[in-house]
Amino acid sequence: MSKDNSRTQMKPERAVNRYLTEKKPEWADSSYYNNSSTLNRFLEFCEEDGLDNICEIDGFHISDFKQYRRESGINEVTLYNNLSSLRAFLSWCSSMGLVESWIVDDMVLNEPDDKVRSEMLDADRADHILDYLDNFEYATLRHALFALLWDTGMRLGAARAVDVEDYNSTDQYIEVAHRPDKGTPLKNKHDGQREINLHSWACEILDDYLQMHHEDVTDDYGRTPLFSSRHGRMVRSNLRMHIRRLTRPCHYTGECPHRRDLDECEANQDYRAASKCPGSVSPHPIRRGAITHWLNEGHRKELISERMNVSVNTLDEHYDARTESEKRNLRREMFKMD
Repeated sequence: MSKDNSRTQMKPERAVNRYLTEKKPEWADSSYYNNSSTLNRFLEFCEEDGLDNICEIDGFHISDFKQYRRESGINEVTLYNNLSSLRAFLSWCSSMGLVESWIVDDMVLNEPDDKVRSEMLDADRADHILDYLDNFEYATLRHALFALLWDTGMRLGAARAVDVEDYNSTDQYIEVAHRPDKGTPLKNKHDGQREINLHSWACEILDDYLQMHHEDVTDDYGRTPLFSSRHGRMVRSNLRMHIRRLTRPCHYTGECPHRRDLDECEANQDYRAASKCPGSVSPHPIRRGAITHWLNEGHRKELISERMNVSVNTLDEHYDARTESEKRNLRREMFKMD
């Protein structure tokens, strides 16, 4: 009996429309409005993320959608409601044979009353990871990716959008461009376009990566992506996987701070389960850590805002993870107080 391929290929828009059409008679008008509004935000995320087949959704997509909604400025209660609506939709998708049941079962909803700040990769951990990469994975794609994310604080989607031609080694900067008609839109569209200065250490890594390990291929649009595999431009889920695997403490230290047996730890033994390590992070905490590090270095918020493509207000509310003591110490240093 042949497999029904229609069950393994469905655009998110089609799945959402079928779900809403089926559920509309069962819901009150307010429920329909709330669910359709949430799922429209989910479709916007899918378009930006390049997810064009609902059957390919995984835990990383859900984690990124959660952060995507947080970045929009919603509170934790609204986020909880958004994730509940998404889980109900994915449960329906599972019943239709579109997604695996574990996608729904493993969804982690936020606590509505949880006011704690988002996780962040701090400068000490970043330095430790860079030291490990310098010694054991020098100039690999993973090394180049982490170096670029840490040095620029750019979003993963922006890093994925970069072509080799966008990198200027001589003048030490990288250009980020909004190219929606060529498969790489930016979160803030044309407002996200900019040229970003790079430190010399990051350029050295990128130069050696391009010479030693870069896959010199073109994507479906004839472009040469900076981060590529032999199949073309790398998809976000694979780039996220690299970061998740790299940031497991056992990977760059050889030890587990969570007292797990590494021979029995699923996150250590199966690279697809790297996100199950409590110490691993997604790309966004790298962005948040990089922004906080630049703030701790005493750079003006207006300049960081332009470099990282984030408004000063959003920076203050969601990205400035400095403690009051760190701010006080920085003021003391800036004002030369003895």
